[in-house]
Amino acid sequence: MAEINRSVSSDRKTGETDISLRLNVDGTGQSSIDTGVPFFDHMLTLFSKHGRFDLEVKADGDTEVDFHHTVEDVGIVLGQSFREALGEKRGIFRYGDGAFPMDETLVRIALDFSGRPFLHYEGPENVANIGGQFNFSLVEEFLRAFSFNALINLHVDIAYGRDPHHMSEAVFKGLAVSVDRATRIDDRIADVIPSTKDVL
Repeated sequence: MAEINRSVSSDRKTGETDISLRLNVDGTGQSSIDTGVPFFDHMLTLFSKHGRFDLEVKADGDTEVDFHHTVEDVGIVLGQSFREALGEKRGIFRYGDGAFPMDETLVRIALDFSGRPFLHYEGPENVANIGGQFNFSLVEEFLRAFSFNALINLHVDIAYGRDPHHMSEAVFKGLAVSVDRATRIDDRIADVIPSTKDVL
């Protein structure tokens, strides 16, 4: 099988955000992240590191209003980038899952690069803002934007936890590892689309 290049560059500009993103699925975890939302930068850096994805993100958003548009739109562009980089998805393992601890927190994640977007999310409500600024509900908004634009079936269950920072971190690390597992090439079927329908 010829070597494939799973690197993409994506840009998206709206009245609320201006985003440039570079992704190499087969990277080593190098990142340069600047979204104007420090905690989100931290989460995307973790995503890059633990998924072994090379990731550059530059986002200018209406953060003076709130962080919602920036977080959601980066999720959209990141999801679109994975979808484009994987192309027909030949040879990928397709599924990724695991249980991911972070101190007192445990998160369970399962996903399928099925081409049929879906998000099931279970997490606590009425959680305090992180650092007094980042609304914990934005984690779910990011997951929804990412899953629907990457066209993946994504299930995220925060089984238990108390610290919103720890819960967020376990989600982003677990998502990274699960996406990495699903997008790796299985040499046994490197030229095959992993579906009985022959399309994903």
